[in-house]
Amino acid sequence: MKTFDLITIGRSSVDLYGGQVGGRLEDMRSFDKYIGGSPTNIACGTARLGLKSAVITGVGDEHMGRFIREELAREGVDTTGVKTDPDRLTALVLLGIRDSDSFPLIFYRENCADMGLTVDDIDPDFITSARAVVATGTHLSHPKVEAATLKALEIARANDMQTALDIDYRPNLWGVAGHGDGESRFVASEKVTAKLQSTLHLFDLIVGTEEEFHIAGGTTDTVAALRAVREVSAATLVCKRGAAGAVAFTGAIPDSLDDGEAGPGFPIEVFNVLGAGDGFMSGLLKGWLDGEDWPTALKYANVCGAFAVSRHGCTPAYPSWDEMQFFLKRGVLRPDLRNDAELEQVHWSTNRRGDWSTMRVFAFDHRMQLEEIDGYTKDKGGAFKSLCLEVARKVQNGKPGYGILCDDRIGRDALHAASGSGLWVGRPTEWPGSRPLTLEAELGPDLGGLGEWPRDQVVKVLCFCHPDDDAAIWADQEATILRLFHACRRNHLEFLLEVIPSKVAPIDDDTTATLIQRFYDLGVYPDWWKLEPLKTEAAWTKTVEAITRNDPHTRGIVVLGLDAPEEELAASFKLAARYDLVKGFAVGRTIFGSVARSWMAGEMPDSDAVEEMARRYARLCEIWDAARIAAKG
Repeated sequence: MKTFDLITIGRSSVDLYGGQVGGRLEDMRSFDKYIGGSPTNIACGTARLGLKSAVITGVGDEHMGRFIREELAREGVDTTGVKTDPDRLTALVLLGIRDSDSFPLIFYRENCADMGLTVDDIDPDFITSARAVVATGTHLSHPKVEAATLKALEIARANDMQTALDIDYRPNLWGVAGHGDGESRFVASEKVTAKLQSTLHLFDLIVGTEEEFHIAGGTTDTVAALRAVREVSAATLVCKRGAAGAVAFTGAIPDSLDDGEAGPGFPIEVFNVLGAGDGFMSGLLKGWLDGEDWPTALKYANVCGAFAVSRHGCTPAYPSWDEMQFFLKRGVLRPDLRNDAELEQVHWSTNRRGDWSTMRVFAFDHRMQLEEIDGYTKDKGGAFKSLCLEVARKVQNGKPGYGILCDDRIGRDALHAASGSGLWVGRPTEWPGSRPLTLEAELGPDLGGLGEWPRDQVVKVLCFCHPDDDAAIWADQEATILRLFHACRRNHLEFLLEVIPSKVAPIDDDTTATLIQRFYDLGVYPDWWKLEPLKTEAAWTKTVEAITRNDPHTRGIVVLGLDAPEEELAASFKLAARYDLVKGFAVGRTIFGSVARSWMAGEMPDSDAVEEMARRYARLCEIWDAARIAAKG
């Protein structure tokens, strides 16, 4: 068994995608940041489809290089082959969506980090740990990176591995078009044709658009170009034909492209062609490496390409395996896939990254409760929340499965300091105690404030609601939560919905499940549910069934504390831990309540406050872990 299914080799970049659609790149006023570069996109696309992928590339020793490394890790791509170059910067690309035919882009790749790869960066043992090596054309354009690529291919060939080439022709990256011609897909060049043809014999699979086969074959007659490639390579040739689909040729090239093997295409609106070829290649490689026939492999490729052309960005647009299967089973309901709510929910929920199968969350997002303590000032509140973060880091101690809930109004310093800590970070949006629900003013009337939130913060909102609420309050609260949910999705932020019906009216075994179904019927799909401890197995069973029936890919449930004593929490944990969908707890006042009162009064020094809260938090973690082990046992 090989460690990897494939290793891609070549360029990587940070893609800065214009956030406005339908305007010139000159007029873009904001940009979304993604990873990019054909081999990097392919590595991520194949990982989403379940293949074990790795990439050989170079990044700078700076923030953008670390971003690429972290994104690859989030996507499940191995980064062993990612070289950190101390002298070169990470490549950047600026891209825009002008209209359905124009997609301007500028490459910032002058002596960039991935062009610093050398033959010394190619480890034979690493190469042979994979089933296949996938190369792209750009890294055949300069002698040094060409030598590195050829070394990887020669090792692969010598060890009976499979090899594939995405021609990926960008004229300006070959020096035959100017910086302003990044969008150009074809400029004839005898030099480029000769260079490509000198390497084509090294591949078992060669993939390109008609224009890319024109440069590889040295003629703009597509059939003649394919035949010219066939003269120097026995590879399977896959020619992408845009809206006409794609065809594969395993032997002699027929007189018509229509005579090749084909897979079904899909009637999709063209929104953004950038990165579509890398999505196509990802699906094709999935089918090829899984041993599927060419019509099936091309079907996978066409699905992935269809998703890519209908969405913003490259890697973020590619489907998961579950998403692809859902789409193939259900079919196209509307050609603008990005506006297909059901499909987008599957896309979002099956492509989230991070393992949060255990959640031990110290919740100190409380504002009203702190403000009511004798001796409170805003400065003291902020300082206390920094102590709470110290507690969380102390108990976490570098281990996974720990988190915090912290606000920005009082706890801003702690919230900012938590970034990049490895903690799960939730941040409240509700005005404390409000009913009907009112949101924090800092979000703005259009919720535009969420655009300032870091991606690793989870949007949390607490709604005091009950099935028996009158129509007016339901209409008010539902409108607020629906707006917030859509704003979260627009800003690519996860959403946690906390509901507490027991503070409104008496509850029974159906209450929480009924509330949950009502929100799903509204079209709200929280990534997380935060629920008060349920008292019976019947209540938990109905609640879990309501969630899984509507959203089988939900992150899960965390149980809140409501200032309960440890003994009561232990009993609630014991019951909740029987349900896999319950991932852990989010408890606050049980940990910090009495400590905060003593500390605010000046009766407890910082060190004692940290020590006592850490003891309580660690104890709750132990109780939860023990409850989960007992439930599994």
